[in-house]
Amino acid sequence: MRPAAAPAGWIRASHPLAGGHTGRMAGLIELTDPADPRLADYLSLTDSALRISREARHGLFVAEGEKVIRRALAAGFTARSMLVTADRVSRLAGLAEECAAPVYVVAGEVARELTGYRVHRGALAAMARRELPAVGTVLATARRAVVLEDLVDHGNVGAIFRCAAAFGADAVILSPRCADPLYRRAVKVSMGAVFAVPYARMTDWYGGLAQLRGAGFRLLALTPDQSAMPIGAALPPASPGERVALLLGTEGDGLSARWMHEADQAVCIPMSPTAMARGVDSLNVVAAAAVACHALTATA
Repeated sequence: MRPAAAPAGWIRASHPLAGGHTGRMAGLIELTDPADPRLADYLSLTDSALRISREARHGLFVAEGEKVIRRALAAGFTARSMLVTADRVSRLAGLAEECAAPVYVVAGEVARELTGYRVHRGALAAMARRELPAVGTVLATARRAVVLEDLVDHGNVGAIFRCAAAFGADAVILSPRCADPLYRRAVKVSMGAVFAVPYARMTDWYGGLAQLRGAGFRLLALTPDQSAMPIGAALPPASPGERVALLLGTEGDGLSARWMHEADQAVCIPMSPTAMARGVDSLNVVAAAAVACHALTATA
């Protein structure tokens, strides 16, 4: 017969963390019902439409995995709660103690039923969102900015944040329709880089680039068109103090005609003759972002 569930707020004497731990570890809450309202923040994480609506309504986002959760906490985000699978709870004792919020322990099958997928990394945390700063605030101290127009794939957005962080970009600016960098997949793919790079969202797509130009930024529009100026030539080492914004568009369609027209210079990543002969005339948006961010920040 299955033993009765432990009272909320306690762990069983046989629990892996019952011996040798004090303080917050005695406050682990073991739950067995995926419909428990305390787990509502983690419900249906694979349903993007539902999650976008719920997270906006409740002012939360979900961080996944020990490293990402630690980075969110280090960046000053407040945890609402943490969910840990029973098979990982002993390894995550230190993280649970740092969380300063309810820590719910569930069996792996309960986590899968609740979230809609197998929680491989063993830990999720519901974090409270913060109000985004204005575009002008983020740009005030930036010299190298990455500007994303209408990228709706959360994975691509997360990966580009990782590129921006890796190469030292000072800011990321999003058009109004860009995917949410704090959506679970974006946070996961970025490995927490969304917490490291200051970012803001435009309120006006049509006139948004005028604000960057007004702040003194030269606007470079990245295009696969090989007749455009090579990005290295557009960023000579002789002008390290110049403020430059790199514009990136969607996978496939690229930048809109308006943003291409508004840019100061169209730039490309030159493809080798061998690549062209093989039919490779461009890179996907993430690979292109990595190469372009390296070029952008090399002269900062």
